[in-house]
Amino acid sequence: MSRAEFLEGLKGGIPVGLAAAPFGALFGALARDQGMSLGELTLMSGTVYAGASQMVGIDLFGHNVQAWLIVLSILAVNFRHVLYSAAIARYIRHFSAVEKFFTFFLLVDPQFAETIKRHESGKPVTFAWYIGFATVIYIPWVVVSLIGGLLGSLIGDPKAIGLDILLPVYFLGIVMGFRKRDNFLPVVAVSAVASAIAYRYVGSPWHVSIGALAGVALAAILPPIKANRKPDVAHESHEV
Repeated sequence: MSRAEFLEGLKGGIPVGLAAAPFGALFGALARDQGMSLGELTLMSGTVYAGASQMVGIDLFGHNVQAWLIVLSILAVNFRHVLYSAAIARYIRHFSAVEKFFTFFLLVDPQFAETIKRHESGKPVTFAWYIGFATVIYIPWVVVSLIGGLLGSLIGDPKAIGLDILLPVYFLGIVMGFRKRDNFLPVVAVSAVASAIAYRYVGSPWHVSIGALAGVALAAILPPIKANRKPDVAHESHEV
């Protein structure tokens, strides 16, 4: 691996790791409150490694839901990762089988967003960069989850101090990072409406997957805006 690219990935991932830390601490505190041991919550953060679905999992644990339903619910929330892996597959064709295994295991929301942005900026998506970026997010996530479990009692009720809003704001920030993409507004609007309707009539966590599928379907139908522009206009826009 290229040491320079690995260090570049580490440097780029530091802000994301710091931003994700509160979610890890929140998960640890909530998991501990639901009766999970420190070992169990740390293992969950290390193996599931997906903030939203971990939150769903511990919520279901607290309601004595059957194990198969918990697994299915987590899969429903994480369905977007199937779309993520399909989107970056063409960028990592040169990775070995082992490298692809770690790539997809570490493929969380900010990792996907930064991989797309790196490719579109003309920089190569190398395994050294990818694993560097992922490492500085993954390791702190697991460690901070444990710390949250240890100190969770000091936080009190997360909703009372507004910590429950952190996750929606975090995802909104990722979505807004793609606001300059073609058909951004109609795709986001359809996803939001479909998700809200599904939440009302189907329930959580299925509204996440249904909303995502609705957005993907519309994006596949709508033609790229740039394709409909005149060549000189498109050229001027590119220069701007």
